[in-house]
Amino acid sequence: MTSNIDRDTFSSRLQLKELRVQHRDLDVAIAELAKNPHADQLRVNRLKKQKLRLKDMIAKLESQLIPDMNA
Repeated sequence: MTSNIDRDTFSSRLQLKELRVQHRDLDVAIAELAKNPHADQLRVNRLKKQKLRLKDMIAKLESQLIPDMNA
């Protein structure tokens, strides 16, 4: 039987992996759009903002997974 902490950690790690994949996919999409001089800049900017939100979410999850050294 696994504890709630183990399940929460597994769930957080899985979510972290999914967020990293989404972040990488956005990076590729932005790079592809940047190659096109006629690309919709509004769309590019929205994708960049979404990528930054994902980066913030990744950083938050990573910090939650790191044990508190002062505890």
